Amino acid sequence: MLKIQNELPKTSSKCLVGFLVMSDINNLNFSEALDKARCMLEEEIRGMYGRMTRQELKHIYPMGAYVSYYKKFGYTYHVLQQLESVAHGKNIPNVSAAVEAMFMAELKNMLLTAGHDLEKIKQPLIIKESSGDESFTGINGKPAKTVPGDIMIMDGESVISSILKGPDSRTRIGSETRQVLFTVYAPAGIDAMDIFRHLSDIESNVRIFSPDAVTRVKDVHGNSQ
Repeated sequence: MLKIQNELPKTSSKCLVGFLVMSDINNLNFSEALDKARCMLEEEIRGMYGRMTRQELKHIYPMGAYVSYYKKFGYTYHVLQQLESVAHGKNIPNVSAAVEAMFMAELKNMLLTAGHDLEKIKQPLIIKESSGDESFTGINGKPAKTVPGDIMIMDGESVISSILKGPDSRTRIGSETRQVLFTVYAPAGIDAMDIFRHLSDIESNVRIFSPDAVTRVKDVHGNSQ
């Protein structure tokens, strides 16, 4: 169901990529049950991190691994800012249920995650190091260009996401989406078992609003050298 080619060079920095495919999803605009779970997660985050500064949050595992990766390229890890905002009282935004399920797990586990409509993807998927010459349309609808040396995923048409530049708009999840691909990027310092646990959290969140959803793929690929 999912064809993946790993073309990361052995000389590339360690990076693992998790894949979760779920089908038979009913992507609701709003789920009362998921909203209750979201509120509980917000309270949990505030209880754990509400008194911490951004500098302190940077050193939490696995946040530190992402902060180091992004800093190497002169970028800031956006999930750090999002976690800080929720910890200090801001609510997780209400979006479509599938996206919210992903975002909740992303904040809980701090692992960088992207969601795609599997039916919009032209397989195979290729994990590779970007040259900096690849162009695509970002999730915000604006032109995006990869950063040399970053890790990205391409399909048969173009880039669907990269660590630094995020997901594309062509394969974004919509109200009509019934088969979802979630991908998780994990730079050096993050254990594969934590990726699997994160994928399981996404599964659980999806089944809150779509109990009949079926998991087709749950796996981790990449360069673990």
